[in-house]
Amino acid sequence: MKEIKAIIRPAKLLDVTTELHQIEGLPGVTVFEIKGFGKGRAKNAKDKVSYEMVEFMPRIQLEVVVDDAMVERVVTIIQKYAHTGNTGDGKIFVSTIDDVVKIRTNERGIAAI
Repeated sequence: MKEIKAIIRPAKLLDVTTELHQIEGLPGVTVFEIKGFGKGRAKNAKDKVSYEMVEFMPRIQLEVVVDDAMVERVVTIIQKYAHTGNTGDGKIFVSTIDDVVKIRTNERGIAAI
């Protein structure tokens, strides 16, 4: 199993999630509203947010845990539909998940996602 975390522009959330929703068997997606900065430090950004004299960019973080066979399709969709070609398009992180436990049923592993 793999966990895919993607940091994308808020304006691309609908495009990305609409396409992810089309994947049969996708267990679900968790969405967070976040703030951060990258190498550019949000210096020239129009939609930056200041907090304690530090400038941040509003972003969306998506998280999904999938079977290994589904990873490339999910990553490809996120990359395609989150892309604008401009600085600050975001990042996709793929990590290995050792185990998952479904609290309600006590199922483990693939059955739990």
